Amino acid sequence: MPAPAELLREVWPVLVAYVVGATPFGYLAGKLRGIDIRQHGSGNIGATNVLRVLGKPVGIAVLILDMLKGLLPVLLAQAFSDSSAIHIATSIAAILGHNYTFWLGFKGGKGIATTAGAILPILPWALLAAVTGWIVVLLITRYVSLASIAAALLIPIELALETWITGKWNAAVFGFGLFVCVLAIWKHRANIARLRRGEENRFGKKTAPPTGIENPPTLS
Repeated sequence: MPAPAELLREVWPVLVAYVVGATPFGYLAGKLRGIDIRQHGSGNIGATNVLRVLGKPVGIAVLILDMLKGLLPVLLAQAFSDSSAIHIATSIAAILGHNYTFWLGFKGGKGIATTAGAILPILPWALLAAVTGWIVVLLITRYVSLASIAAALLIPIELALETWITGKWNAAVFGFGLFVCVLAIWKHRANIARLRRGEENRFGKKTAPPTGIENPPTLS
């Protein structure tokens, strides 16, 4: 059994990833504009709700930051460790940091942008399939949540197809892909309920302007 100091030398990227992933950029963006983003729109701290409530420039900035907080810890882990297990654990920690941030009582976002950044260095082809599916479903339905669910499902599907084509099976990688898929769908369970009731907001729909913000942005 490794000593605590030796274990820390191995897993420190995982710890860093959780702390970085837990940085609630959407919440902070709202605070900079004088509001609690959790009390507006869908109540989510992710980039989609920030974009709806605070406008495109702020929403896009949060989207990029949320992706980077998934990507950079994994790149750091790959630079300091050759262990694929550490790389996967670091990716998972960054995603869980966003989804369950300790800064906000372990209640965070849905993790789609952070997941995209976190899996890019590990599952690039699966991410490409997911992004393509996300764009297609969004253009057809105008539902961001449905596009995100479709993208999540495409990750293990692409990995299974890749295994079938190459004949190479990696249980850890497939398990990782399945995990991020299930987690993303689980985080969208409220959206799924609203979709079934026909109450889900479509992308581009205007929201009521937050009190105290002049000249509220729109998604036109």
